[in-house]
Amino acid sequence: MSEQYNFDDIRPYRDNEVDKIIADLCQVPYFLGLLGKLFPDLPRQDVLNRLANVHTVKEFQSQFIIPFLNNLVETTSDGLSASGLEALDPSKAYLFISNHRDIILDSALMNVKLDEVGFDTTEIAIGSNLLIYDWIVDLVKLNKSFVVKRGLPVRQMMDASATLSAYIRQSITTRHQNIWLAQREGRSKDGNDRTQSSVLKMLNLSGGADAVESFRQLNIVPVAITYECDPCDYLKAHQAQLRRDFPDYQKSKSEDLTHMSTGLFGRKGRIHFAFGKPINDELGQFTVLNRNAQITLIAEVIDRQIHRNYHLWPSNYIALDVLENSSRHASEYTDTQKVDFFEYINEHIHRLDDCDEDFIREQILRSYANPLINQEQAYK
Repeated sequence: MSEQYNFDDIRPYRDNEVDKIIADLCQVPYFLGLLGKLFPDLPRQDVLNRLANVHTVKEFQSQFIIPFLNNLVETTSDGLSASGLEALDPSKAYLFISNHRDIILDSALMNVKLDEVGFDTTEIAIGSNLLIYDWIVDLVKLNKSFVVKRGLPVRQMMDASATLSAYIRQSITTRHQNIWLAQREGRSKDGNDRTQSSVLKMLNLSGGADAVESFRQLNIVPVAITYECDPCDYLKAHQAQLRRDFPDYQKSKSEDLTHMSTGLFGRKGRIHFAFGKPINDELGQFTVLNRNAQITLIAEVIDRQIHRNYHLWPSNYIALDVLENSSRHASEYTDTQKVDFFEYINEHIHRLDDCDEDFIREQILRSYANPLINQEQAYK
């Protein structure tokens, strides 16, 4: 089926394109400025010399992206951990579907953990709305990203969705390439992670009449991502206030850049990736249902794994106890951790001008409490 599609405008760059793309990027002042921020301890010419010796996508990731991310983990977090990979087969290709917290780091840090244990890194779905400049397109495609087109007229969007679906299926079943996809369009702003049926319907566009078999071919593995601190929590809360106060509010491109930068360089605490099990064994029970019922139940299967696999932090327990005005989870944190968390929230709120502080505070608390609420519900 994929033969009828042309993927050139959405696919990542291949090895035979790397030399030209790197040469083009090195002519862009913004990219050169970014290199200075990413590698502040190295003279620019040394970085450019290293780039000149990169000729494959794997070399670019191993020599530039992964070292940068490891340094970022060391300087902006209290550690990165993962669980569940020992139960997966590195010789197989998977569609990793995760909750979505950070524009850049969710997939990037997941690739660090995959690379550490010998898995192929994923190709990464990225929305076209984030590709503000041509050089950003080149950079992300060099780092194995493929483009999810946004904001098209209805007919064009249908065609783009069919092409995207075919690309993901071909990548997994023919090219044996791991794929990362968020469970929803855009990040969860309130920590209440739910798989959008539209994502699953898009994936099924390239399948045959048997929807269950179509999803089996994709080897879907849910992944639960938890950050002890979300650097963008106050920015997400402020967006919620703006939408409350101005119904026509739309996030600007400059705000996207602010969120990306804040997510990269802001304080994160501890970070954990919990890899679930392939959902294939659970799909058999849905064969007799109609297509819409199958989609609904498959979304629930993904959500249940994500919710159960959250690696929760003191911030999650503190937030829920504060919202409930209780001490139900007091054994999960110390008084010092509670004081530190309050100071952290207040410091973030005070970064905003002319905000509704009570509203912002409650939104931030809910974003930390909702993963715990969902985990408790998932085990009932």
